[in-house]
Amino acid sequence: MANSKSAAKRDRQSKVRRMRNKIAKSTLRTAVRRFDTAVASKDSTAAQEELKRVTSLLDKSAGVGVLHKNTAARKKSRLSARFHSIQ
Repeated sequence: MANSKSAAKRDRQSKVRRMRNKIAKSTLRTAVRRFDTAVASKDSTAAQEELKRVTSLLDKSAGVGVLHKNTAARKKSRLSARFHSIQ
């Protein structure tokens, strides 16, 4: 329980941010899973579309602060390497 008005506000703000981050990370994981499925089926065009979608989501997440920029860059690099392995 917060002891002051400002502490109560910070608590409310963190709840909103936590939910926003949770939704963003969940969406990102789903997109990566769809990309992995496309790579596993050796479908180059579908994998390329999914890679484009995942890359965009990673950039947006890094821009807003859900992920650190280096984390996003590392994930994009690894996904790209996985994509190039099927071509």
